[in-house]
Amino acid sequence: MPADLVFMMGKYEARIPGDRLYAENHLWLKSQDAGPAGQSRFQVGFTAYSVRLLQDVYFLSWSLDPDSPVRHKQEIGEIESSKAVSSLYAPRDGRVLDFNAALLQDPSAINLDNYGTGWLFEFETGETLLTPPDYAALLESGWEATQRLIKGQMND
Repeated sequence: MPADLVFMMGKYEARIPGDRLYAENHLWLKSQDAGPAGQSRFQVGFTAYSVRLLQDVYFLSWSLDPDSPVRHKQEIGEIESSKAVSSLYAPRDGRVLDFNAALLQDPSAINLDNYGTGWLFEFETGETLLTPPDYAALLESGWEATQRLIKGQMND
């Protein structure tokens, strides 16, 4: 299994587990059993980076039913945290197979165990995803702009 990586968000560590793939919208995708020919099945959740920016998540809703085909960047739900209300988007073209029903009752697992019990949904796609080093490079390339955004929010 590839080693985990760490991206430093100032003084905070954002762990990037080496056993999964990533999407540009800060979701991790952990391989499950194989789907139909050319498709891979994944469990999907928020990365440590996104959880740190969202902070305390306290509401989650989905705008589609299980077993729904989706297009890359299609809105699939909404999350509310102490920082903002944000739309959730599909990481790639594919199919949302099912949702983590426990999170609809209590989304605190997103804050407490985002790489485990805080997973969001199961997904099937045949598209290419980011490797852990690719995702770390994406974070590095956008970190300066993210810091400006954070500082702007703190000064509002």
